[in-house]
Amino acid sequence: MANGQDEEYAEFDEQAVTATLEAARQPFEGREASAVTDLSATGGGVLEMRASCISVVSGNRRVCLKLPLGIGQVCIPVPFDVPNGTAVRACLSIRTSWGIPTGVCVKLYVAGEQIVSRCYP
Repeated sequence: MANGQDEEYAEFDEQAVTATLEAARQPFEGREASAVTDLSATGGGVLEMRASCISVVSGNRRVCLKLPLGIGQVCIPVPFDVPNGTAVRACLSIRTSWGIPTGVCVKLYVAGEQIVSRCYP
């Protein structure tokens, strides 16, 4: 986690996060958990769904973001060859298991190439 010294934390669209969580829960609505007899991966399992992408700028060899689901403020390091001030596309995905949120993943892209992937927790 970051220490918050003069950092700007870019935020993802809250409505997109909410809509993604609803989409992940939808297949399980109205199903009683105790009635599920087939726990195979085909019936549920882990799902990672993109929620939102935003444009940010690298600084101090990292990108700082405010993440949903109570994770809070984080700074993700970028590779050594990405200069400060580089335009970075940050994409957030929500991870769920059986429709229940379990964490988030962030993927960073520069010029269409993925440079970092980090998941919390």
